[in-house]
Amino acid sequence: MCGIVGYIGKRNAVKVLINGLQRLEYRGYDSAGLSIVENGELVTFKKKGKVAELVKLLEDRNFDSTVGIAHTRWATHGEPSDINAHPHTDNSGKISIVHNGIIENYHSLKQMLISKGYTFVSETDTEVLAVLIGYFYEKTKDLEEAVRTALSEVQGTFGIAVLSSYEPDKIIAARRGSPMIVGIGENEFIVASDAAAIIQYTRQVIYLSDNEMVTLNRESYNTKTIDNVVTNNIIHLVDFDLSKIEKGGFEHFMLKEIFEQPQTIRDSFRGRLLVEEGEARLGGLLPVLDKLREVDRIIITGCGTSWHAGLVGEYLIENLCGIPVEVEYASEFRYRNPIIRKNDIVIAISQSGETADTLAAVQEAKQKNATVLGIVNVVGSSIARETNAGVYIHAGPEIGVASTKAFTSQLVVLSLIALFLGRMRNLSKIEGIQIARAIKELPSQVEKILDKAEQIREIAREFSYSRNFLYLGRGYNFPVALEGALKLKEISYIHAEGYPSAEMKHGPIALIDENMPVVFIAPKDEIYDKVISNIEEVRSRKGRVIAVATENDERITKFAERVIYVPDTLPMLTPILTVIPLQLLAYYMAVELGCNVDQPRNLAKSVTVE
Repeated sequence: MCGIVGYIGKRNAVKVLINGLQRLEYRGYDSAGLSIVENGELVTFKKKGKVAELVKLLEDRNFDSTVGIAHTRWATHGEPSDINAHPHTDNSGKISIVHNGIIENYHSLKQMLISKGYTFVSETDTEVLAVLIGYFYEKTKDLEEAVRTALSEVQGTFGIAVLSSYEPDKIIAARRGSPMIVGIGENEFIVASDAAAIIQYTRQVIYLSDNEMVTLNRESYNTKTIDNVVTNNIIHLVDFDLSKIEKGGFEHFMLKEIFEQPQTIRDSFRGRLLVEEGEARLGGLLPVLDKLREVDRIIITGCGTSWHAGLVGEYLIENLCGIPVEVEYASEFRYRNPIIRKNDIVIAISQSGETADTLAAVQEAKQKNATVLGIVNVVGSSIARETNAGVYIHAGPEIGVASTKAFTSQLVVLSLIALFLGRMRNLSKIEGIQIARAIKELPSQVEKILDKAEQIREIAREFSYSRNFLYLGRGYNFPVALEGALKLKEISYIHAEGYPSAEMKHGPIALIDENMPVVFIAPKDEIYDKVISNIEEVRSRKGRVIAVATENDERITKFAERVIYVPDTLPMLTPILTVIPLQLLAYYMAVELGCNVDQPRNLAKSVTVE
């Protein structure tokens, strides 16, 4: 959510900033704006709506500035409007800031500033921070010190960039709980909340740590903590190409990412799967190998789609390893004083590695002396750096707000972890080889499902009239029902609920009539007959059944109105296959209804606030 870009160097700043904002549009936002220093004056433009509206505002204006900051906002304090859009300025109009996160004590800070004669024009917490920086600048006449002192007074989370006509050849950025990256070029720097805004200009970056700030000028940079302690940062190399954050001929990023899954699944196990040994090699877990040998219980935590992946992980680890697993919503984890014992391990799952609730759960677990592992996609992200060890999913940049390829890659990594732990315990080599071979077959099996995209599109057209859906599955595929329903809700705005199939009788069955489509995930496994019984219960009430079933299952055609087949695999791996048709169904439903697939309303790609 929200996007920050700042530039100082030799290029036209407005062009760099607009390009950066466009690269960050996928994150979800409701307004956009920028500030530059032009002819010694601070100039700000901002507009409710898409970046295109800001571009229109700048039409027929020529700027020579080579320094500026910009932002896309996702509303937290105050409705989407021109006034509430970022950047915000202090009372002098000479200091401008952009901000991701939430200032929790903004109200008390605002009252203090009002008592001293300061005024406010917006409803935002960010303007309070801008005015606070201005307040301290009046005392110090030093922008870096004013920013540092102001941030010392702040409670909450922030990623900020600050620009001022007082010191026009300088940008100051800082972070606490919200990502900030500095791209290092030749006599130029670009600061952003996401590498997507940087890689066109440089691949060399540094990642700011919590409570760290950076001061950029045209030739150099320096970093320090908010407590004024000088820091040294390792320069990292960003390893993805621009082509990976472009549509590549697809109508939407989401569709591109669905079709990338044969490759991203392969990438998630590449070099990690020892097929003939029936083992997984996970170098990222070596630092905690002794802890893994002694683990008594695993707690998996995440939000949204990552939480659904964790539910599949619970089945995987308990069935293959015999280790008790609990799955927690990260948003609830730290607020219920969780009991964590000596030999417990916490696994945090997050695509971005910046999810605020999941990061807070990591910090809570660490406070209780837990060993914490991360399963994340973004190298150098906060969760990757805060956990004791972990495994990257290697899905590449995921631009569509509704997660697809990250989910299947998370499931593959969880399967590898279950295989890794299982072989350390009581899983035989023969069983390990069987699992490893089945994992290796997944990419080609996903390709076979994607070949059915047009069939799934026809089903979407047929059922696009529906305003409610039920998704039902059992065992490994219960979390897939939850994920399928979530995908439909996220991008088509159709109400959908996921349940274990047998739970239908405990309430949801009252909703079923001839207007209620019910999607059953019904692979040919040990509980197949139970699912068929549930399908019959729906049919007897005139519900319309769409089934996701195993190839060559002719029996199910007697019960389901529409059937989407997936290849046969081990029960533990079926979620990786059965979720693909549900992703396509949600996508084509949204397209049929004319929805903004990649940027659904009210949603953000990376939720960096509570």
